[in-house]
Amino acid sequence: MKVLVPVKRVVDYNVKVRVKSDGTGVDIANVKMSMNPFDEIAVEEAVRLKEKGVVTEIVAVSCGVTQCQETLRTAMAIGADRAILVETMDELQPLAVAKLLKALVDKEQPGLVILGKQAIDDDCNQTGQMLAALTGMPQATFASKVEVVDGHAVVTREVDGGLETLKIKLPAVVTADLRLNEPRYVTLPNIMKAKKKTLDVMKPSDLGVDTTPRIKTLKVTEPPKRGAGIKVPDVATLVDKLKNEAKVI
Repeated sequence: MKVLVPVKRVVDYNVKVRVKSDGTGVDIANVKMSMNPFDEIAVEEAVRLKEKGVVTEIVAVSCGVTQCQETLRTAMAIGADRAILVETMDELQPLAVAKLLKALVDKEQPGLVILGKQAIDDDCNQTGQMLAALTGMPQATFASKVEVVDGHAVVTREVDGGLETLKIKLPAVVTADLRLNEPRYVTLPNIMKAKKKTLDVMKPSDLGVDTTPRIKTLKVTEPPKRGAGIKVPDVATLVDKLKNEAKVI
């Protein structure tokens, strides 16, 4: 079985994000970039399924600028067999990415698509669901456990009331949650091996997809800074301030 794993290049989660002075977006100049943590979990899960003998090939996919090749090399260092980059300078929104992935699904015919539940830059949590809708494949989101048995995926997912277990027929789309696994440390030998693996580059036009943005960002602002705390002399004053100033009781 072939597995398709989309990965996204985002600002590293350790970096403090800063808004551009003109408010048009987030400043990424000279900022460390890395693979979206949820996508890293998805790659790890695909590799574990391959180690169990369930999966035969793992194909990592990324959509974006040329530097996304670094992210794909990281995916191959974790254990992906080959990679595909859909190279474009356009601002890619979830629907455009889903359409690109749909075209690749039609081309590659994977038995499973597993990706992160959301990206830490825009927090949209839309691409996996949109891809499932476009392809007509069943989906299981927020997966905390994945098992593949007899042509089905048994997925345990986290919901507000606890855990929910779904059994879906393959091919299917699964989005990975934080507690699905702990990604392995990438070793230097695997990084060197990844440099020799196949990385194909194509354009959105090659897939017949229009990536024109449909949503316009009007303004990006930082959240208001937190005010300093104050000391109160007694409980009565505290209750009064909570009720009349903070209005939380």
